[in-house]
Amino acid sequence: MRISVVDVGSNTVRLAIADARDGAPLPVHTAKRRLRLSEEVDGDRRLGPRAVRRIVDAVAEACAEAERWGSDEPFVFATAIVRDAPNRDEILDAVEQGAGVRLRVLPGEVEAELTFLAARRWMGWRAGPLGVLDIGGGTLEVAFGRGRLPDFAVSLPLGARRLTREHLHDAEVPGEEELRALRRHVRHQLRDVAARIRWEGPITAAATSRTFTQLARLCGAPPGRHGPFVRRELYRADLRCAVTELAGLPVARRAELTGISAPRAAQALAGALVGHTAMKLMGMRRLTICPWAIREGILLRRIEGDSAWWADPAASAAPRLRVAGQR
Repeated sequence: MRISVVDVGSNTVRLAIADARDGAPLPVHTAKRRLRLSEEVDGDRRLGPRAVRRIVDAVAEACAEAERWGSDEPFVFATAIVRDAPNRDEILDAVEQGAGVRLRVLPGEVEAELTFLAARRWMGWRAGPLGVLDIGGGTLEVAFGRGRLPDFAVSLPLGARRLTREHLHDAEVPGEEELRALRRHVRHQLRDVAARIRWEGPITAAATSRTFTQLARLCGAPPGRHGPFVRRELYRADLRCAVTELAGLPVARRAELTGISAPRAAQALAGALVGHTAMKLMGMRRLTICPWAIREGILLRRIEGDSAWWADPAASAAPRLRVAGQR
């Protein structure tokens, strides 16, 4: 069986096609199309007509490519940039009419659960109690568990793109007061989640997402061309140095650093600050970078034959932890 998933994110639309063999998604083909939706968001987080048209065209092209590769109907989903948009229903309708597929919007807690499932399968049972961090453009997902699925999963409004826009105001080189205020905000949001992680005692800490992958590369992890099975780690002390380095450079100079791509250079500082603060509050000195994340989690659910989840993704969400500042 050949299966696929289409991920509509803030920067790109990504297609992943895999063969389902021996209970694992074996990669067959991947493709991405740049959207840079974050450049099209207004002050109310609404996506304009040009951005909606980009989404429709990119999803239609990805689905057509999946069909050419012999995949069944892809699971097409969007992350926080569409989920949080005031005109979300308009976007979903436009995709259904223009691309002929249903675009699903997953609750943040479901994203965290799926990412945890993928990380657990990649890391294996020998990892023991597992904590997983994932920094996206709009949110930070945190999950912890001892089994196949997390005991709790949360989604916080601490995405790298969101914080850059709302707290650093897209400044080329932010001032010390802006950085202190952002760190205070991140600590407040993470307070209850971090307390729960610390209470669980010694755990294996893993991280997924392009943000963590690029930060790990900046801090000395092997490059992607060495393959997915090379061990990649990110140490808190190194990440603290990366925060200082990124904070002192304009965006164009950040893009010249090892591992930092030009499309993510502006938000790299906020991502590094969130990652370092989370590690510090949760007592994590080291993160193992996991190459599997939400897309692989969705593919695993497909392989497991969970048709109920396919129809209603929100129905399977793990218990949600109430956090500071949320109702």
